[in-house]
Amino acid sequence: MSEHDLEPDLPAPNRTAILVVDLQNDFLDPDGAYARGGAICAGMTDLPGRVAPLLDLARTLGVAVVFSQFTLWPGREGAPLVSEHLHRLRPFIGPGDFAPGSWGQRTVDELGQADAVVEKVAYSAFAHTRLDWWLRSVGVHDLVVCGIVTNGGVASTVHDAHVRGYATTVLTDGCCAFDAEVHEATLTSLASVASVRTVAQMISGWSAS
Repeated sequence: MSEHDLEPDLPAPNRTAILVVDLQNDFLDPDGAYARGGAICAGMTDLPGRVAPLLDLARTLGVAVVFSQFTLWPGREGAPLVSEHLHRLRPFIGPGDFAPGSWGQRTVDELGQADAVVEKVAYSAFAHTRLDWWLRSVGVHDLVVCGIVTNGGVASTVHDAHVRGYATTVLTDGCCAFDAEVHEATLTSLASVASVRTVAQMISGWSAS
């Protein structure tokens, strides 16, 4: 596949990574922290099944696959280090939720294996992680982003990628927010710093080239 054979703005597989933001058990599984706290929606639980075929294709094309995992490290007394903002939004989060190495922190099994995994302690997958270093070390220039939530981890990561010079694509139906209007408004805003495509468009574009 030649880069010159691709449709305009379609990322070239040999220089691209797909970044899956926070599709983890504690967010999505019926036994996870968010479901126990009543903070889950069908749109989010549908994402792994929608994104998995693209990841399967990506792996055959040599596209790097990266997972970010939201992580709550325990403090000195054992309670998770939850920011004041998150504590107000999700007061149900408690000890063991999103803990390093836990089942809840792990990316859902449906998405398979990643080439790299970064533990994310802030909204952006670039903040306080080795993500930028790893991407540059393996020659990635283009980033395809999906995951949750559109107006949180996804938007923050996309803006940080833009600042760092990555050509970024956001998968419109590979992301989700708790409010559909917020999701759409965020995608409109992100279109100023990134390309926007559906999962099907990515699969079709890469398959046809």
